[in-house]
Amino acid sequence: MTSYEQILYDVADGVATVTLNRPDKLNASTERMEKEVQAAMAQAEADDAVRVIVLTGAGRGFCAGADLQDLAKVASASSPADLERVLKDRFAGRQRADARPDFQKAYSYFAAVGKPILGAINGSAVGLGLVIALYCDLRFASDQARFGTAFSRRGLIAEHGISWMLPRLVGVSHALDLLFSARLIDASEALRMGLVNRVLPQAELMDGVRAYARELATMVSPRSLRVMKKQVYEALFQTLAEATDVANVEMMKSFGSADFREGVAHFVEKRPPAFTGK
Repeated sequence: MTSYEQILYDVADGVATVTLNRPDKLNASTERMEKEVQAAMAQAEADDAVRVIVLTGAGRGFCAGADLQDLAKVASASSPADLERVLKDRFAGRQRADARPDFQKAYSYFAAVGKPILGAINGSAVGLGLVIALYCDLRFASDQARFGTAFSRRGLIAEHGISWMLPRLVGVSHALDLLFSARLIDASEALRMGLVNRVLPQAELMDGVRAYARELATMVSPRSLRVMKKQVYEALFQTLAEATDVANVEMMKSFGSADFREGVAHFVEKRPPAFTGK
């Protein structure tokens, strides 16, 4: 079992919960935390007992952005070469042969993880914290959550590919508003924009997210989830004809799968499913 210092990792009922665990710093992200999250995602993906991943934060915040000491290290770089050395490891994603290069960058690698990643946004998700939330497949927010880009107020730019991802979630105008102004928005405005899928009372957030995660873990085919997730993210780079051709190939493969046979059998026999992911 992997030992972690800045995150918590737990598996129950088919759900792996990854918790950013620097509550005294509102879970501000460090290089170590980023590497540990990457390792935890790989651990959860490789574990057949895990069918869904939940990512959340300990305490009052989800992630308040990059740790200020890390930012100070970047700001103090004395030359472009020095800066490149500081940032090289931070910008590395998870390298894998089965994913397009777009999904092997820092945090974009979430899209290549073959299991759903649900963000349980329990508090502020600002700057890098917003980036992390955006790359989750679905986002459930506490009614106490706050969201902001922060970059323009730090002399920075739209980091880690969110200039691509954010408009796809909220549209170009909303994306530019959030990036230009760096203003904080509350959970209700985030819901109206389409930035989050659902808003829950703070006290009910984790129960609600875990209930949804358990439903995915027990009632739907892991194989279907894996293939559909890849279809959707790959389709962002495809024409309709290309996406349809891929769907036709995958449909034929699904007809030969054990999960298809179980999907029909449990429905006909009126019993809970016993999917294997095969």
